[in-house]
Amino acid sequence: MARERETVAVIIRLYCRKHHGGEGICGECQQLHEYSRERLVHCPFQQGKTSCGQCAVHCYNLTMREKIREVMREIGPTMIWRHPFMGLFHIIDGLRKKPLKNKV
Repeated sequence: MARERETVAVIIRLYCRKHHGGEGICGECQQLHEYSRERLVHCPFQQGKTSCGQCAVHCYNLTMREKIREVMREIGPTMIWRHPFMGLFHIIDGLRKKPLKNKV
């Protein structure tokens, strides 16, 4: 889950830098980042999760889901070059067909 949180943070930062400029992260992108972190904290699958795009449980609200899809569509394909290990692990997580149930 820590790797997933870091991957999403990097993707959002790269998107913000490309579209909104500056060194930091803008308010809109910060809001998306905080929302995505909150969703990951409450993910019912935790360590056994697939990538969010492959999951049957859509925990993002409609507006945020569209925003994160836009970010992922644009920055996701470049992750294998920009951050090879993060990109590779995200691809591997996405290959998992079903999320594994969390054993609590």
